[in-house]
Amino acid sequence: MGEFKVHRVRFFDYMPTAIRAMAFNAHTERLALGRMDGSVEIFNFADRYFQEKVIPGKDSRSIEALCWVGGRLFSAGLNGEITEYDLENLRPKYSLEAYGGPIWTITSNSQGAHLAIGCEDGTVKLFEVLEESIQFERNLDRQKGRIISLSWHPSGTQIAAGMMDMIRVFDVPTGELKTAMLLVDRGFGGSKSRETVVWSVVFLSDYTIISGDSAGKVQVWDGHTGTLVKTHLVTKWDVLALSDESSVVVGTSEGTVIQFQFIAPTLQQQQDKEWVRTRTFKNHTHDVRALAEIETAIVSGGMDTQLVVRPLLEKFDERSHASALRKIQFPHRNLVFCAKKAGLLLFQFPGQLELWRLGESDGHVLFLCDICLQGEDHICCSALSSCGGWLAYSTMSSVRLYRLQTDNNDISISKVPKLPKILRSAHQLCFSSDSSKLFAASSQSSVLVIALSQSECKYVHTLKPKSGQQPIHLMTNSVDGKWLATANSDCEIHVYNVQKLKLHCIVPVYGSCPSAMGIHPTTNNLTMVHADQQIFEYSIVEKQYTDWSRKLQKQGLHNLWLDRDTPVTHVTFNPKNPEQILLHDMHMFCIIDQSLPLPDQKTQFYNQMTLRSLSEQERPSHLHAFKICKTFQDLLSVSLLDDQSLVMVERPLLAITCQLPAPVRQKKFAT
Repeated sequence: MGEFKVHRVRFFDYMPTAIRAMAFNAHTERLALGRMDGSVEIFNFADRYFQEKVIPGKDSRSIEALCWVGGRLFSAGLNGEITEYDLENLRPKYSLEAYGGPIWTITSNSQGAHLAIGCEDGTVKLFEVLEESIQFERNLDRQKGRIISLSWHPSGTQIAAGMMDMIRVFDVPTGELKTAMLLVDRGFGGSKSRETVVWSVVFLSDYTIISGDSAGKVQVWDGHTGTLVKTHLVTKWDVLALSDESSVVVGTSEGTVIQFQFIAPTLQQQQDKEWVRTRTFKNHTHDVRALAEIETAIVSGGMDTQLVVRPLLEKFDERSHASALRKIQFPHRNLVFCAKKAGLLLFQFPGQLELWRLGESDGHVLFLCDICLQGEDHICCSALSSCGGWLAYSTMSSVRLYRLQTDNNDISISKVPKLPKILRSAHQLCFSSDSSKLFAASSQSSVLVIALSQSECKYVHTLKPKSGQQPIHLMTNSVDGKWLATANSDCEIHVYNVQKLKLHCIVPVYGSCPSAMGIHPTTNNLTMVHADQQIFEYSIVEKQYTDWSRKLQKQGLHNLWLDRDTPVTHVTFNPKNPEQILLHDMHMFCIIDQSLPLPDQKTQFYNQMTLRSLSEQERPSHLHAFKICKTFQDLLSVSLLDDQSLVMVERPLLAITCQLPAPVRQKKFAT
């Protein structure tokens, strides 16, 4: 595999925030996820659950609920605003004050014509969905007490509302409260003295209403008469979330997810179907705040910050990567940036950046400085030049550029005062290899080229593709300064000639989104790894795939490589050994040696231990191109410095768990 000196870095205190809401768009197979810090993440469930977009948070933004209307995404929160998102420019499109106090829930009718929100002041407010915005239409009958949860009947003519101690059913055409008033039992024992919060309701097509509440009950109601049909006591604590499709899924404050199905209780009673508890999953340590049931899986998230995809095995004919349990714990993008020549590390947090210097020996590091944001916006992206002389970051409203000067353990940092007016914000930033240019990914897949010098910062040109509306999520440039490659969430990869300031070529579009890419320092071949784990190598000069890439695709990658459940997030190269490609995902570090034969399906893929046990004479016959190292776990970043030392940035999941607040409800032994 080769010998490298390793800097093992574990002082990046990355801490994701809790998941508050999620919504699944069955038409586009996109899951939208909202976090406690106001950020929104979009996952493509048709592309191995790849996190294709991130809209950064904001201190004043609150997300309690998310809702899709066609391809449009809306959120509502305790700040009292409804927000629609611009998914092409990764920012809020607009926010609308609802004038009902904090908003607890938002939902759309099945026709996509109206939104309903539940407010603190006891109103259910209806908004008409227009082509470019939404418009307030009217209030339904005002109630005494906040509206916590809502669910439209599929016909769009009625809405069920969960409140404190009760469920109300409204007639939408008239706005009036129907005669059915469902009073929720407060529970048993000491809990009878406390109000019961109806955290979630589901209104089914047969007019059955299912509710989950703070007394730990899932209750089935007749929506016509308002009578209670059945009560399931599923926990001593809160039932926080419900999701409906062909079955009903329940999330609790104990971290359990419970599935109910409408089936006959016995084979002899096929005509007497009822809602029966069929499965219980325990994949979370804390409250389950959000749920979605898709065709083949149950998706859940909550206070423990991880997104869990639990496949329903009866939906699969055979075991495959699609039928495996997935836990998405790290972002599918870089938060760590390395100045390879200067030995500096930049860590990106939502509200600040940290700069560190690596020491001569493993474990010896020096904190240099941090840059804290002023204002409410969070950081979209950041970059550090390879020489360590420049640092840049962007929020949704501005770009900031700094000059750095380091002298041993001292650093001076100065903000560049005047930036070109066109440089307003960026989806991605990167510096050229010689630090003479800053590339900023702008709207519609375009890239701004900014020339840097000690005396000024000057706009040069905008690189524009022939087509492309989606935001750029990857950007890399060549060591010789000639080439720049970009990738967007439409799977388009554009290569620009930076010297001529024009588009050079478009890589043939492959159906899975690129998750990492890099340009080889000597051959200028572009290596791309996609969300489905496929690897391609493209000759920029010849505008075609290389022979090695064609051979790889013809033979096929090993199944153990393809079945991995986390995407490769970084590609780099070893200048001292041009045959080597270095890449990593969350669980492994890999060196691909292009001089060695590719492994076929009969080859022992993970063979490092076997190779160590063989003699020098036997070893060559067992070698293959993929050399996997799993010594380092929970990897956020791997970089190769100019001195041939590797920087492994780990964030142990146990460290994240230890920083979580104590579970609200924790089951104790024998209780």
